[in-house]
Amino acid sequence: QVQLVESGGGLVQAGGSLRLSCAASGRTLSSYRLGWFRQAPGKEREFVGRINRSGGSTYYADSVKGRFTISRDNAKNTVYLQMNSLKPEDTAVYYCAASTYYSLDPVYYDYWGQGTQVTVSS
Repeated sequence: QVQLVESGGGLVQAGGSLRLSCAASGRTLSSYRLGWFRQAPGKEREFVGRINRSGGSTYYADSVKGRFTISRDNAKNTVYLQMNSLKPEDTAVYYCAASTYYSLDPVYYDYWGQGTQVTVSS
């Protein structure tokens, strides 16, 4: 069992940057692959990116590729989502999630944080 808590969301102007953090407690985070997802009002939850257990491999949705970077610090039990060149369409609630699978599909993620709101103004 692992508990996840996101932080770092907020309001930013288009073109700006934010760094989200996802802190884990309970079981060590290094046991899990981690994913970031987002959900905008009226839309389904969308895959943003994922990182493997060591942090040596990442994968991103086309919509964020080149702008967002996922990293993790297993010693701190924390995963990060660095978001640069933000656009209004990035506005959503962002969630981190943990899985024993390396997947894009949220159904394979067993543990979820409560989410943090990111709002990008134009």
